[in-house]
Amino acid sequence: MQRVPMTAKGAKALREELEKLKKEDRPRISAAIAEAREHGDLKENAEYHAAREQQGFCEGRINDIESKLSNAQIIDITEIENTGKVIFGTTVTIIDVDTDEEKQYQIVGDDEANIKLGKLSVNSPIARGLIGREEGDVVQIDTPGGTREYEVDKVEHI
Repeated sequence: MQRVPMTAKGAKALREELEKLKKEDRPRISAAIAEAREHGDLKENAEYHAAREQQGFCEGRINDIESKLSNAQIIDITEIENTGKVIFGTTVTIIDVDTDEEKQYQIVGDDEANIKLGKLSVNSPIARGLIGREEGDVVQIDTPGGTREYEVDKVEHI
C-alpha cells in the first residue's frame, strides 16, 4: 500500500469523526433497528429499511476512515524547520502578479482539501506549481482559467 500524506490536524479530525461514528452513531442506529423490528413485518417496514440503510452508510464511513488512517503518513508541519520553501503542510501566501490579489492556502492531503477553507490538495495544479518554491519566487501555474503568474510572498509552518 502506498502511504498518503496527511496533516496532523487532518488526522485528528478523522480520528474524532471515527470516535463519534463508533460511540454515538453506531449505537443510535442499532437501537433504531431494534425498535423498528418490534413493529412487526420487516418487508413493509420503512423505519427498519431506513435504519438499515443508515447503518450501511455508517459502517462504510467507518471502514473508509480506518483505511485512510492506516495508510496515512502523518506530517506535523510545526515540527519541521521553516526554510522558506513550500512543502506539504505549509501555509503559503501568494500574490497574483497581474492583479496584486493576495491568496493564502495550506497545502494538504486530498481528503483534507477544501478550497473554501483555503486548503489545497497537494495534487492540485496550484499546489504542484508551488511545491519546492521559495519566498520571493515567481511561478507560472496552469489553471483552468489559463496560465497565471504568482509570487510566493510568505511560507509559514502553522
